[in-house]
Amino acid sequence: MQKIYPDAATALDGLLFDGMHICAGGFGLCGIPERLIDAIRDAGTKDLTIASNNAGIDGEGLGKLLRTKQVKKMISSYVGENKEFERQFLAEELEVEFCPQGTLAERCRAGGAGIPGFYTKTGVGTVVAEGKEHKEFDGETYILERGIFADLCIIKGWKADKSGNLVFRKTARNFNQPMATAGKICVAEVEEIVEVGELDPDCIHLPGIYVKRLIDGSPYDKKIEFETTRERELSQ
Repeated sequence: MQKIYPDAATALDGLLFDGMHICAGGFGLCGIPERLIDAIRDAGTKDLTIASNNAGIDGEGLGKLLRTKQVKKMISSYVGENKEFERQFLAEELEVEFCPQGTLAERCRAGGAGIPGFYTKTGVGTVVAEGKEHKEFDGETYILERGIFADLCIIKGWKADKSGNLVFRKTARNFNQPMATAGKICVAEVEEIVEVGELDPDCIHLPGIYVKRLIDGSPYDKKIEFETTRERELSQ
């Protein structure tokens, strides 16, 4: 099966449609599938429901799709660094389903494992629990959370071989791994593609069976959400 495509637009060809549900890996600007996000923006696909830890920042990451008004609903756990996200939510231009970070990761993992729902204590007694089924286990209250299974998963990795076996780098692993399995088809972008056999089998984080389409998106610029500096202390 040919998995390697020349660019993001080609890799997404035939997969995008209005009103679709997308799982997007990454955390802030770390480990985000930026080439695939750009291709979705350029395609003009609209009314999107996107499950992602957050929506990047203004004008970067998923923030690009917010700016072009292509997103109808976000399923997220953190929105604090994106003013456009906040503005659209408060103006009722964007539907938002808030979800604790661990619960969101587990909802995607569960969806990828064919588990339609699970019970968790996280969120009990808060607005997160409103409208959800409650159940008692051993004297403790739990709420039912539904697994997430999307039309498309877009993820970012560090290295992959030509079969799609994939390695993440450090914290860029974040939500990419559970989201890779939580959809009908997974498209990945990486910084380097190597020959089959060059990756240590014990170091592979995502087996190639999950990756249906793959691109080399390099080179990448390392974007920083907050640049914090301090004055150098002069030695006495």
